[in-house]
Amino acid sequence: MKVVVTGGAGFIGSNLGKELLQRPEIDEVLALDDLSTGARANLESTGIRLHEASILDPAALDAVCDGADAIVHLAALPSVPRSVIDPIASHHANATGTLEVLQAARRAGNLHVVVASSSSVYGANRELPKRESMRTAPISPYAVSKQATEAYALSFGHTYDLPTLAFRFFNVYGPLQPAGHAYAAVVPAFVDAALRGVPLTVHGDGEQTRDFTFVGTVTRVIADAVIRKVSDPDPVNLAFGSRTSLNGLIDDLGEILGGRPAVEHVASRAGDVRDSQADNARLRRLFPDVEPVSLHDGLRATVDWFQTLPDYQR
Repeated sequence: MKVVVTGGAGFIGSNLGKELLQRPEIDEVLALDDLSTGARANLESTGIRLHEASILDPAALDAVCDGADAIVHLAALPSVPRSVIDPIASHHANATGTLEVLQAARRAGNLHVVVASSSSVYGANRELPKRESMRTAPISPYAVSKQATEAYALSFGHTYDLPTLAFRFFNVYGPLQPAGHAYAAVVPAFVDAALRGVPLTVHGDGEQTRDFTFVGTVTRVIADAVIRKVSDPDPVNLAFGSRTSLNGLIDDLGEILGGRPAVEHVASRAGDVRDSQADNARLRRLFPDVEPVSLHDGLRATVDWFQTLPDYQR
């Protein structure tokens, strides 16, 4: 099988490419990435071939999809705060970009397409756990663009018989996730600050909760979906029902590092969801054999990876 991974030089994409190449069913992984948020270094010595181009370029999409069996569409402009500042950019990358990928999949012969949506689509709906059947209520431009991502994919399944699977990701973290920039996700931001010995910045009181999901678990599920050509007419939560506060995350990080890091509390951010926790019944139905990596083990693996980087070696 040949698999195209859009955003394949990014954090999840590069981890996925390596996971796919470990499967005997997969012969080739081609990463399509414009390197706006991904990094060429993530693909070094992996065997993943990089095609540097934008998902907004139909000709580039046609070139990489030639002879492919499946597309995993991960390319996106991430971050809720970024979308609040520039909603147009998020829309073009996430909504229009998805539409271009789906059109390319049709032109290539109705390829199997797996797309990445987000738990942010639940937004203002406070009910827990989050079930795929409940009302979505996005409260940020990023969340709206991710709702468009999944809606376009599933509508193409209904309208054009395109085999699609839309996963709603919940706070994916792990090795290769970048820190040190304004839109860094919470886990790499916390690990980076702790290893540098500076206070961890917490927006709000730290009691907001998340369903953290280790990237290795996510990539194993996606690889299985690609190989078995799993599709579904409805979105699927890709998380396992855990619920950890940011304060609890800091406690766990302190246990791994041998001392609780200092914390600085600042104002809450516009567009941030207060609590998140997945119902995973639909995921378990489709992927009954998956076993998630625990938060403690995943966080330790993430810290271990950070400590291999030159900036954190002592």
